[in-house]
Amino acid sequence: MEQENVKILNRGEEDEMELQGFRLSRWRLAVVGLGVLCTGGFLLLLLYWLPEWCVKSTCTRTTVQDAQVVLLRSTDEFRRWFLAKVRVMLAPGRSPFHILDTQTTTTSPFTPSPDTTPTAEKGPRHQTSEADPGQELIRRYGEYQPTQIRYFTHHSAKYYWNEEAQNFEVLTGLEDLQGSCSALHSEHSTGLSRNLQEYRRLFFGVNEIAVKVPSVFKLLIKEVLNPFYIFQLFSVILWGFEEYYYYAATIVFMSFISIATSLYTIKKQYITLRDMVAAHSIVRMSVFRANNEIEEVISTDLVPGDVIVIPSNGTIMPCDAVLVTGTCIVNESMLTGESVPVTKTNLPNPAQGDREEEEDCLFSTEEHKRHTLFCGTHVIQTRFYTGELVKAVVVRTGFSTAKGQLVRSILYPKPTDFKLYHDAYLFLLCLVAVAAIGFIYSIVLSIMKEVPVKEIILESLDIITITVPPALPAAMTAGIVYAQRRLKSIGIFCISPQRINICGQINLVCFDKTGTLTEDGLDMWGIQRVDNGSFQMSEESAYKESLVKSQFVACMATCHSLTKIEGELSGDPLDLKMLEAISWTLEEATEEETALHERIMPTVVRPPKELLPPEPAASPELDLSVYEIGIVRQFPFSSALQRMSVVARRLGEKRMDAYLKGAPEVVASLCKKESVPEDFAEVLEGYTKKGFRVIALAHRRLESKLTWHRMQNVNRDHIEANMEFLGLIIMQNKLKAETPVVLQDLHRANIRTVMVTGDNMLTAISVARDCGMITPQDKIIIADALPPRDGQTAKITWRYADKPGKMPRLEEVVISLEDICHMDEAKSQHEQFHFAMSGKSFDIIMEHFPDMMQKLVLHGTVFARMAPDQKTQLIEALQGVDYYVGMCGDGANDCGALKRAHSGISLSELEASVASPFTSRTPNISCVPNLIREGRAALITSFCVFKFMALYSMIQYISVTLLYSILSNLGDLQFLFIDIAIILFLVFTMSLNPAWKELVSQPPPSGLISAPLLFSVMTQILICLCFQVIPFLWVQQEPWYEEWTPLSDACNTSTDMDTNMSSLEPDPDYIQNYENTSIFYVSSFQYIIVAIIFSKGKPFRQPSYKNWPFMLSALTLYVFMLFMLFHPIEAMDEFFEIVCVPFTWRIKLFLLILANAAVSVFVEVGMDHWGRKCLSWLCCQRNTAPKARYMHLAQELRVDPDWPPRPTTTTEAKPCPEKDYQMICSS
Repeated sequence: MEQENVKILNRGEEDEMELQGFRLSRWRLAVVGLGVLCTGGFLLLLLYWLPEWCVKSTCTRTTVQDAQVVLLRSTDEFRRWFLAKVRVMLAPGRSPFHILDTQTTTTSPFTPSPDTTPTAEKGPRHQTSEADPGQELIRRYGEYQPTQIRYFTHHSAKYYWNEEAQNFEVLTGLEDLQGSCSALHSEHSTGLSRNLQEYRRLFFGVNEIAVKVPSVFKLLIKEVLNPFYIFQLFSVILWGFEEYYYYAATIVFMSFISIATSLYTIKKQYITLRDMVAAHSIVRMSVFRANNEIEEVISTDLVPGDVIVIPSNGTIMPCDAVLVTGTCIVNESMLTGESVPVTKTNLPNPAQGDREEEEDCLFSTEEHKRHTLFCGTHVIQTRFYTGELVKAVVVRTGFSTAKGQLVRSILYPKPTDFKLYHDAYLFLLCLVAVAAIGFIYSIVLSIMKEVPVKEIILESLDIITITVPPALPAAMTAGIVYAQRRLKSIGIFCISPQRINICGQINLVCFDKTGTLTEDGLDMWGIQRVDNGSFQMSEESAYKESLVKSQFVACMATCHSLTKIEGELSGDPLDLKMLEAISWTLEEATEEETALHERIMPTVVRPPKELLPPEPAASPELDLSVYEIGIVRQFPFSSALQRMSVVARRLGEKRMDAYLKGAPEVVASLCKKESVPEDFAEVLEGYTKKGFRVIALAHRRLESKLTWHRMQNVNRDHIEANMEFLGLIIMQNKLKAETPVVLQDLHRANIRTVMVTGDNMLTAISVARDCGMITPQDKIIIADALPPRDGQTAKITWRYADKPGKMPRLEEVVISLEDICHMDEAKSQHEQFHFAMSGKSFDIIMEHFPDMMQKLVLHGTVFARMAPDQKTQLIEALQGVDYYVGMCGDGANDCGALKRAHSGISLSELEASVASPFTSRTPNISCVPNLIREGRAALITSFCVFKFMALYSMIQYISVTLLYSILSNLGDLQFLFIDIAIILFLVFTMSLNPAWKELVSQPPPSGLISAPLLFSVMTQILICLCFQVIPFLWVQQEPWYEEWTPLSDACNTSTDMDTNMSSLEPDPDYIQNYENTSIFYVSSFQYIIVAIIFSKGKPFRQPSYKNWPFMLSALTLYVFMLFMLFHPIEAMDEFFEIVCVPFTWRIKLFLLILANAAVSVFVEVGMDHWGRKCLSWLCCQRNTAPKARYMHLAQELRVDPDWPPRPTTTTEAKPCPEKDYQMICSS
């Protein structure tokens, strides 16, 4: 029953959650209230920290439909809990898409029956939240029964109860209707009435992305209620009772500074985000009403279904809307990071097309993004004809928009999953366990010595505050803050400082190709035209008089998305280079011209006069117009289709021409077979192997029946068919100068590099070889996956990139889906190989061969023709085998991958960099090794600081425990000196070591709970314990030793003592004694010793001697402590509550300190040099399996005789009962 009441929200999406329903229980509330009173409020804190306990202790389970409170739990690896209160609102209907006009109202599952009485509108107001607008609408529509609608809000999204689905669902917008493109034109392009707009606003809310900046008081309460600050508060109260006022005041001051800094940072981030979102978020828009009126409204009033008029001079989009008429030039840099303007055309309306069989697909903003104007993007200008307005239908508003989702991901990020933080909590639990032992020990010891109850309680609790150091969070943060400053100084900006440590663990980096590994711009290398189905000789340039009237040059001149913005040509760099190569000019019609004339060409291109034949004196203009071409319609480039096309007409001609440009394989598939040269594949491969980017062109003469009006509604599939192949444009995409050097550095550091690109497979492989990602002697295996068809299962065909079918027989291995699970994983490999695959193959393998994908990503180096969502899936697949993945891209289409990676580095400084934890000012990949170096330095600093703070607490714990045995303790000012003068100075300066100058092959430790680190900490604790126990016991054996009193004279200063006898009073806390003094001297030196030996330098950080603040602090403390030891000053001794001891004992203490330092250094250096080898040897003896999944897979595949697939003959996998996998070979 309990399982039945668990619902799944957002199934299959990134924010999928389990949902359970609860009702408040009065008797449980009373019991919890009593418990809060009895525990002094601690139970309330516990319930605040643990929302699931809070709900389960105050509520009883019920069905989700009847719930007053819902308990949510994320289904990801973090399994976080959330609670939300279910609210009720009154509305005239149950669905936002219910038609309120009484004449057309029909009963449906979403709408109540119209047989209702107007009196029902006086429904239970006490249960209503946000009911005022609903009540107003109910009064207008008295014949409707007011419907109670249950909903709750979570992470700025409202979830409404759906009776049909019997679950809560979030409303996103018009896409919820799952309507077709024709339905969007016919049902939603006429606009909404004011009443319907107000009704929908009840459900969708105000159209704004409201980033609420919390008040300082709220932030303060949230920060102060952090468990560690509560522990500090407990410590301060305890120290107050023990009269440790100085130390308590210092901790309060440190906490105040820490909280104030944190509040300032958080508040600043909120304000920055709010300002970024608020800029241009509220604008005035013209709305097209159902009665054909145009009304000016504020953008916050917009709802899905509204028809807005896009102004001709452009605007910032306040919502997601789909164009139904006209064309827009849009800058989408906020979303994609690419500042190149894109052309948005109106959504095709299949109902008006000239073909009945034309497919009418469901509308989706993702599928139809070339027709969708996204929130936050800048519409630069619009185009319209015959006075028709450029109109768009609002699809999504508020947080449901693309920009809203981006802001939500920033406001509610997933927690950082990093082993260091898990280990830190485990380590703290260990310290708490040690504190519990000390707690029990002190209680037992105090009872045995008949100590008063008050002192027993205070001293026992004091042990806990000593063991868990209050300065730990500030100390751990210091290294990250310093690393962030160093990154900023080299032009790398960070919006997620906690990820700096994670950068230190990166062992694989994915790179986008264009603009990241290679230059952004392309250079024209040449052209190769086709004539009568055969390739002509390659030509360096198309700028020739003989080619002016050729279809090849006409295609180059027209098939692009270039536009003029403020007189300057703007658009895709490839298109700009292409037009520049032929020197044609582009002219666009003005707003006045497009408004006055029905069939005027929006864009005209004309050749340079230099290439035209001599003009007759009589009519130069007439002859010139023969060469002009007008672009009638544009089908923009689609990354899914990998092509673009235009319909154009040469001035003076009646028939139109279609021109196509795109990926060669795609263009060839759309052309008549006889027009494609027989050697097409070989010629293309020849260019792509050399690293050229190849674009194919095609042409088709259109039928005369296709008029201008028909052309505006025709489907692109009708145009892009039966084309004539024209030839190839060869572009050169040069590597950036820094690329090979950086990749070489990463390879030396054993960091894998992977290329993820939208470009051609062979071009990507060529670039991978040129930049050193794949060395010349390595083999490349291309995985071509075919989906199931004609009753056959899916299969993968393997072929070697360097042997492309020129051999007498095709070398390939075919693995069918039913056999993939029977593959034996045992083989020995002797050569390096790399896998390469396309986005299409990637999808098929992910769906049909999920286990195979894990093996492929171990050696997958080139992933070509990858769509943005496929890049994100690849990152997840790599993380699934325990790689720490970095992603470096220029921001264009990389946002999802940059967010998903452990460390995303954007080379774009545009607003899209908000999605990336790191942004580099340097537009090349040299930032990647710098970031990893700083990450490693910060990580090692964190380890050093944590080890030092652990030793600090344990040294102090040992000191206090030893002194408790004689009913003594460290003095208040001794604590203060240790915690402030020694610890804080050392811990904040030891974090200043800069990163080592180069990346090394040795990886940094993976976590705190690792054998070398634990062994290092444990040995140092034992050394410190020994060297504190020795003087503690030894001093009691000295001939001059006695139980210290104010009259004790171990230093033979009796003459001075006689004169001041009357002023001497006994020490009530027994702080002053020989044991205390000896322990204080030795332990003070121990803090400095462990700080120096734990402050590691090479190979991840610069040596400590280059960190002058740390060296100065350590040297100053050494000198001061030696001065105190060998040159006692009475006033100083009284201040620190230490007693005078003989000089001989001081010499002995000094020798003990030297011995302690020598042993500590020897053990730590020994651990660094031989400890790792010994531990590795022990692990090998025990055959310990590697922890990382990719290492485990690599071990299995290393002894698999059938991996990688060999190019011998055509080989099929067959199931065999004797053996899991058998290769049957046939010649």
